[in-house]
Amino acid sequence: MADWDLWGPLAPRYQRSGPRRLLALDGGGIRGLLTLGVLASLERQLQERRGDPSYRLCQFFDAIAGTSTGAIIAAGLARGMSVARLLSFYKEFGVEAFTRRSIFERWKSLYENGALQKKLQAEFGANTTLEPEHLQCLLLVVTRNATTDSAWPIFSNPWSKYNQRDRKDCNLRIPLWQIVRASTAAPVYFPPETIAWDKDDASKQFVFVDGGTTAYNNPAFLLYRMVTEPAYKLEWPKGERNLLIVSVGTGTAPVLGQSIADPEQNLAAAAKQTLGALMNQAAFDQDLSCRTVGRCVAGPWLDNEVGDLVPRADGEPVPLSQDLGRAFLYARYDATLTKKGLDAIDCADINPDDVSLLDSVAHMAALERVGGGVAARQVDISAFGPFLDA
Repeated sequence: MADWDLWGPLAPRYQRSGPRRLLALDGGGIRGLLTLGVLASLERQLQERRGDPSYRLCQFFDAIAGTSTGAIIAAGLARGMSVARLLSFYKEFGVEAFTRRSIFERWKSLYENGALQKKLQAEFGANTTLEPEHLQCLLLVVTRNATTDSAWPIFSNPWSKYNQRDRKDCNLRIPLWQIVRASTAAPVYFPPETIAWDKDDASKQFVFVDGGTTAYNNPAFLLYRMVTEPAYKLEWPKGERNLLIVSVGTGTAPVLGQSIADPEQNLAAAAKQTLGALMNQAAFDQDLSCRTVGRCVAGPWLDNEVGDLVPRADGEPVPLSQDLGRAFLYARYDATLTKKGLDAIDCADINPDDVSLLDSVAHMAALERVGGGVAARQVDISAFGPFLDA
């Protein structure tokens, strides 16, 4: 029999049966401002539908996942923060966190750890953990354990194996700010984060780097697996009436590489952009998996071969009243940070180069505009169908 005592104040909510709604947030440095623009529209539309200006996304979504900068946003939302407060936080910490280190110390990393650490502790609390009493909904943070060379998704599900309270290395007892800091430790940009899972056991002390360097920079499909696969202990039902996944990106920023005429011309630039390229491709793959296993109800064009993968009949989307037997409903919101992509969201005057880098602090206002453009063109919660009032 399920032990609901482990869920603390969250037990009444999760004991109720019914459809479940998931939110997944990509990594992407300061481009998280774009994500916040999309989330602001989601929050506002849900508030209007419910007639409640205090309604929060943690009340709508049963589990929120984030990688790197997405982990910061996900943690704030799971704590019950409004999107407006998170936007304010981003503006406060952005300049401090992405202040370059002195020329003599850049061989270690470009930016100091201290500013980001202090901001995270101040916002989330130095002693806040993943335990149920500290969260308003389930939270998944994607990290990469550099010591073991493996992806470490850390989920607050009280029933999962490594969240058992009798374990000395129980995930739930690790400070939330430190888990988020581990997920944001982008190589070159920030120093790694060291976490002692068990202070009495040296073998349980690990070094972490950015979760965006795993295959889960877009954590949507990972979250789907962790809430449905029996091994993770939740076993939420699959199906178009049972599960909704909303995925929000930080913009794709393709960088042209070597040309056939001069194959070595851009090798240095390609090396500099490796992290961004890895994050883009990982996000694309997760997105494609969600659209093929789930039923896509909203999402930008993927490529010229598959289009957007929204099921259609006679050129029109198949109505949601017709169940196609997919594992979940899926909505994806993102921007293409090219001239053509920015033109399509009424941001033609913005230079793609200004909003493509992970540390574009000087162009935060432009990133906010891009997020607003994506929201205006793409976000309509009517696509969520029966999940709106479940």
